[in-house]
Amino acid sequence: MTHGRGKSDEAVVAVKPANKAAPALAGAAAERVEPRAATEGNVDQQSTLRTQSRGGVIQALERIRQAARQRKEERFTALFHHICPERLRDGFFALEQEAAAGVDGQTWQGYAADLENNLNDLHGRVQRGAYRPLPSRRVYIPKPDGRQRPLAVAALEDKIVQRATLTVLNAIYEEDFLGFSYGFRPGRGAHDALDALVVAIDSRKVNWILDADIRSFFDTIDQDRLIGFLEQRIGDPRIIRLIRKWLRAGVLEDGVVTTSELGTGQGSVISPLLANIYLFYVLDLWAHHWRQQEAQGCVIIVRYADDFIIGFEHESDARRFLDELRERLGKHALSLHPEKTRLIEFGRHAAASRKARGLGKPETFNFLGFTFICGKSRRGSFLVKRKTRRDRMRVKLQEIKQELRRRMHRPVPEQGTWLGQVVAGYSRYFAVPTNIHALTAFRDEVARHWRKALSRRSQKGRVNWTHIAMLVDHWLPRPRILHPWPNQRFAVTHPR
Repeated sequence: MTHGRGKSDEAVVAVKPANKAAPALAGAAAERVEPRAATEGNVDQQSTLRTQSRGGVIQALERIRQAARQRKEERFTALFHHICPERLRDGFFALEQEAAAGVDGQTWQGYAADLENNLNDLHGRVQRGAYRPLPSRRVYIPKPDGRQRPLAVAALEDKIVQRATLTVLNAIYEEDFLGFSYGFRPGRGAHDALDALVVAIDSRKVNWILDADIRSFFDTIDQDRLIGFLEQRIGDPRIIRLIRKWLRAGVLEDGVVTTSELGTGQGSVISPLLANIYLFYVLDLWAHHWRQQEAQGCVIIVRYADDFIIGFEHESDARRFLDELRERLGKHALSLHPEKTRLIEFGRHAAASRKARGLGKPETFNFLGFTFICGKSRRGSFLVKRKTRRDRMRVKLQEIKQELRRRMHRPVPEQGTWLGQVVAGYSRYFAVPTNIHALTAFRDEVARHWRKALSRRSQKGRVNWTHIAMLVDHWLPRPRILHPWPNQRFAVTHPR
């Protein structure tokens, strides 16, 4: 497979050009830098050395980016030395300080107590090949459908080395990845993908939506194929050997370490990038070519990790694509979930078309925590509406209910402060236009659970609603829309 391709100037939305023209290249996303505390000793001298070292690290990354941008076929044969103490330090400060510990039991605070010596020792082991990753600790988190999602919690030093390696590899692959890919990429987030999808459906000729779900994607990635994809760009055998070590480190569960030739250990630092690389070669390049060369009408694509939505102008295109997609994924050890993959009629003409055929309202689909609905604005024009998924809201409310039971006897101001933070955090993601009613319903349900918790601890019976209303008004932020309309933010983020 070659790299002869262009990156879409649509940035987030990939659309089949009317004249089959190749899209232009888009710029790379900026790297995030974590702040660092000063070290003891001669502060002025160390700060100067640190600044010089920092400048060299940034320049090295920029040289990698330029080479990746200018030479799409080149394999990078000298990358290992970029995993330097400065980059390991950045990797350490990029980690969540309160994250769960791996099998080593090492915490962020404990490692930070002797950070410089620890990082120097780690760097030495990595460079001379003595570094050995530990098995990840298996934990489970609830899914919206009631099932459990397995996650792998890596040891702290494994997270540090993975974060440093991720930074180096991102400098290469951010120049390769196509514009319609969003998940776990620097400078991109879920709301960018949501905006892109709404803008594409609203502004392009989209009449059919393929809501696709890859069955157990992170657990079924073929590791040998993944290494083969990596070797198309990464020619440094030490980097490849490092990634193999992480893939084969195994998972510890119930005192037993299990290894597999499939999967990437969902939850590890490096796993999202490896997953993006796998889907880049298996799905993105193929779908991009299909859109330009095979489709008869308009096609839009938005992908966030293994969750992707594809819109079509013609039903015939959609059905051909779905058949060929199943075949394409099957060749690379992947498959579509038969119950979660759907082709539905959706778009500005869907309601009228279905009504003419004696059918009901257009079906809805879910993407990144929202249900997408064919609706109308106050002026009667077509409007893509987004509403919080019911199962996501139900799971969150259940978590709040259980936590309230644990905090039942805590002071009311302490409960109110915590609930206010929960509601504010929830709103930061879900407070999009057209979702105000769901936000109001969520706040009302939180108030109801709070009333029950306070009533259980009261000897006077149930707490009346007047008192709860006063507490809610004081502690819980009122529902309001925090995000701009998709077309406004999309126009600012990707000006033409």
